[in-house]
Amino acid sequence: MNFRNIGVIISREYMTRVRKKSFLVITFVVPVLMALLCIVPSVIMLMSKDKCKTVEVLDESGIVLPYLTDSDIVVYKDCTGIDLDSLKAGVSSENGNDAVLHISAYDPQTRNVTATVYSVKPVGIDIKEDISSKAEDAVEECRMRSYDIENLDVIMKEIKADVPVATYTLGEDGQEKITSSEVYMIISLVLTMVIYMFIAMFSGMVMSSVIEEKSSKVVEVLVSSVKSIELMFGKIIGVACVALTQFFLWIVLAIVLISVAGMFVDFDSLSQGAQQMTQMASVPGMDSVADPTAALMQATEDNPELSAIISTLRDLDYGSIIFSFVVYFILGYLLYASLFAAIGSAVENEGDSNQLQMPVTIPLLIGFFIAFYAFKAPDSQLAFWGSMIPFTSPMVMLARIPFGVPAWELALSIGLLLITFVVFAWISARIYKVGILVSGKKSTFKDLWKWLKQK
Repeated sequence: MNFRNIGVIISREYMTRVRKKSFLVITFVVPVLMALLCIVPSVIMLMSKDKCKTVEVLDESGIVLPYLTDSDIVVYKDCTGIDLDSLKAGVSSENGNDAVLHISAYDPQTRNVTATVYSVKPVGIDIKEDISSKAEDAVEECRMRSYDIENLDVIMKEIKADVPVATYTLGEDGQEKITSSEVYMIISLVLTMVIYMFIAMFSGMVMSSVIEEKSSKVVEVLVSSVKSIELMFGKIIGVACVALTQFFLWIVLAIVLISVAGMFVDFDSLSQGAQQMTQMASVPGMDSVADPTAALMQATEDNPELSAIISTLRDLDYGSIIFSFVVYFILGYLLYASLFAAIGSAVENEGDSNQLQMPVTIPLLIGFFIAFYAFKAPDSQLAFWGSMIPFTSPMVMLARIPFGVPAWELALSIGLLLITFVVFAWISARIYKVGILVSGKKSTFKDLWKWLKQK
């Protein structure tokens, strides 16, 4: 291979893509959309609240009404002594009476009541759940009183237990470190989703580029000047450079957005919190007067969950996580990109590629699904073999990394992935060499096998 030719192809592929409007749109719009995704749910929750409803209550049981307290979604109006038919006839949002709630008399046999709501328009689920929960509390209280046991309600509350579970990891020196499995799970989830999305997106970009050049006959001009294998690897590496450029720009834009948001955020409360932390650190008897980290740990002693989260985030091996992510992204991308390049060379439009893509996309999806199982059981046989098989290891191994993976397993997995990439890159190059010059027919797996055997 002529590396100079590959460099020229990489440069061409890179400059062609970064100059496209779609690249600029995706690069600059995606961070904004991500920021909106963080803001929009809160806005939706605020705007989705219905206006406060007025519900007239006729409580024949005499036990539920005291529990029906007003809230920001509903106001209850006592209508004891008024005929039910008269109340139903007067239901109208214009009159300020949105609904009528009828509570039946208490049935001593079933020891229960029934609640019926009458309204012109169906009531919201929030109001229905509010009525249901408060009526249930009233009936349960009535049932407890029927046992005629003194302080039964206090006894029942004391019986209920909330057992916190603290988890510690033991180092080689026997030192104990409090950890949070939830933090590991969230990090694993994020790493898996990010690497799956990037491998699928940028590998598909390679296939689309090959199909585009083949259908426009540009590839016939290119192969007259460079070898097909040089063209394939130049295209794969060029798209990888585009991906890295987008990553860098997204990071820069994220920092800019955070900085701009900081200009509009009131940090007074945070400053006061820091001052309070300092004051706590200066309390007599505390050894960490000038150590904010120690003060923070002292402040979280009464909150084991928060302490575990802080300790876990502090003790994470970020170097190993970043190294593993970069290695598995590069090797996983190269493996799948070479396969997608071979598929792209065998078809003239993306519609014909669906059948050939199936054997390639299925392992990628299987790896994604196994990774979700690995969150719960990172050392299970399924997770272990999923992190060893090269077609699934980029997703599954990253899901296991935060929980701790032996060095030999990591080395073996990376080695197998590297060897598999070399083998399938050679196979893809042989198919690509013939496929890019074949046109006028819909290729099948049988055709790919013939091209592979050609010398």
